[in-house]
Amino acid sequence: MSIRTFLNLVEIKTKIASLFPFLLGLLFVLYRYGTLDYINTILFFSSMLIFDLTATAINQYMDYRKATSDSYRKERNIIGQAAIPERLVITTIISMLAISSALGIWLVSQTDLLVLFIGMLCFAVGIFYTFGPIPLSRMPLGEVFSGVTMGFGILFLTVYVNAFDKGIANISWQGSSFLLKFDILLLLEIGLVSLPCVLTIANLMLANNICDLEEDIANHRYTLPFYIGKKYAIWLFNLLYIVTFIAISVAALLGILPKALLLSLLMIKPVYSHVAAFNQKQSKTETFPLAGKNLVLVNGTIAILMLIVIAIPA
Repeated sequence: MSIRTFLNLVEIKTKIASLFPFLLGLLFVLYRYGTLDYINTILFFSSMLIFDLTATAINQYMDYRKATSDSYRKERNIIGQAAIPERLVITTIISMLAISSALGIWLVSQTDLLVLFIGMLCFAVGIFYTFGPIPLSRMPLGEVFSGVTMGFGILFLTVYVNAFDKGIANISWQGSSFLLKFDILLLLEIGLVSLPCVLTIANLMLANNICDLEEDIANHRYTLPFYIGKKYAIWLFNLLYIVTFIAISVAALLGILPKALLLSLLMIKPVYSHVAAFNQKQSKTETFPLAGKNLVLVNGTIAILMLIVIAIPA
């Protein structure tokens, strides 16, 4: 398999959706806790990125296998387009899964068991998103699982592997008892900070499913827009951006994030110009990329402002 074919198989251009939660988690842990563990950060980033590539490859392979038309396999799926042998795809998936798992276990040895349990949960969601008799992507849950797993899960783990000794949460055994302790206020802080990532990633998936509604139905993929209808799916698409900006404002006003992040509200105008265009026409080639641009606008602005605040402390 050529490098170009591999990068198409894992849809390398889409990895920005997982990079932003990692980046914002890194900036938040620096701002909130003033700590950074380089080894843990490198281990987590490597494991996270390789598994993200694995999950995308699984998605491509399962779409290829479950497609109901030969034209979809040959024209819309990279495996069919590049005539990649199925055995090679499977070998690639297993190899990447093994590497990301090994890195994850190494990270657990550096931190604690909570990383193992949350990591296993994220792995399970990533694998069964398209794998299995009833994959999550073919249910009205794709937006929830992708948004929460990537937007919250990646950001939380980025914070936790750098600050696992700060009292955020802990798992331990005492005799025959299994104990989970967590600080609810600290978890709520991280949850609020993660909302822009959670909601913009969910909207990326929602926009994709709205644009692919007819084709998904033809291939027996019954996503959220199928159940609530295209009209209400578009309403939800609009609402999630409103909640995104509310979350940023609340986090800044409560002092969880620096007040400077209120400047990110300037992105409301360009974001909603994209939303208005999507409301008018839902096209995979013309307006779907606007959801990706919104993700970059919102989270990129947060990252830049956080970086400025950290680099130039008051």
